[in-house]
Amino acid sequence: MNQKSNRQVPDANAPALEVQKTSVSFGKFKALDRIDFKVMPGEMVALIGASGSGKSTLLRTIDGLQQADAGSGRLEVFGRKLQRDGRLAKGLRYRRRDIGFIFQSFNLVGRLNLFSNVLIGCLGRIKTWRGIFGIFPDEDKVRAMAALERVGVAEFAGRRASKLSGGQKQRAAIARALVQRAKMVLADEPIASLDPVSARKVMELLQELNERDGLTVVVSLHQVDYAMRYCQRVVALKAGKIVFDGPAKDLDRKTLIKVYGEEYEDAFWTAEAAE
Repeated sequence: MNQKSNRQVPDANAPALEVQKTSVSFGKFKALDRIDFKVMPGEMVALIGASGSGKSTLLRTIDGLQQADAGSGRLEVFGRKLQRDGRLAKGLRYRRRDIGFIFQSFNLVGRLNLFSNVLIGCLGRIKTWRGIFGIFPDEDKVRAMAALERVGVAEFAGRRASKLSGGQKQRAAIARALVQRAKMVLADEPIASLDPVSARKVMELLQELNERDGLTVVVSLHQVDYAMRYCQRVVALKAGKIVFDGPAKDLDRKTLIKVYGEEYEDAFWTAEAAE
C-alpha cells in the first residue's frame, strides 16, 4: 500500500515547488535560514546571490541531496512531500523522478560514452535489475538519441564523456533530464565554468525546455544579466535568507547593492550589462 502511494501521479493543481520554514545548518553556520517560497508549474526562476548565500544548498535540499535541520519546515514537489521536519520522505527515489538536476560539475561518468550517460536518466523509471545490468528498453534508447539530437551533441554519442568540452557535457546533462522525463529542472550554476557562447547555448536550451515543453526551471546563476535575460522571476539570497523575490525587470540598482554590496557590477558577465 505504501509503495503504491509513493508512486502516485503528481497533483496537477499543486505548486511545482513549495518550501516552508526550511533551515539548513553546517555546524554553527546556517546556510539556509527559515526559507519560504513557492514556484508554480511552468515558471522559470533564477536564484542569485553571492558565493555562500545558500543557492546551491537550497537546490540540493529541494532534490533531497541535503537534509534540512531537524524539526525544520516542509518541502513538497508537485504536491508530494520530499522532506518534513528535517526528515526525508519514504520512497524518495520515486518522488525524485520528476526532478532533473543539472550540476555545475556536469556529474557525468567520464569512462562512459555520452549515450550511456544520457541513458542513466532512465534509472528512476525502470526496474532495478535492468539498471544493474545496463539493459535499457528500446524506447528509452530511441529517446536518448532523440534527446542528444535535440541538444546538438548527437554526433558525440559514442565518445567518452571525459573527452568532451564543458559545453558539450552540460548539454548532455540537459539531454539526460529529457530522457528522465522530468517535470522540473534544477540547475546549479550550469554555466559557471563555460565560455560565453556555450553559456548562451545552455541557457537557451533551458529556456526552450520551459517555453516549449512547459517544464518548471529553477536555475542558480552568478551572472545577473543572464538571470534577467532568461528568467521571468528572480529570487535573491543573502546569508541564507531571501532578500528579493519578484519579476526580473524589478531588479534595480538599489536591490543589487543590497544583495551584493557596492561592487554589484562584478555579478554581471560584462560591464555594459551592469549599467
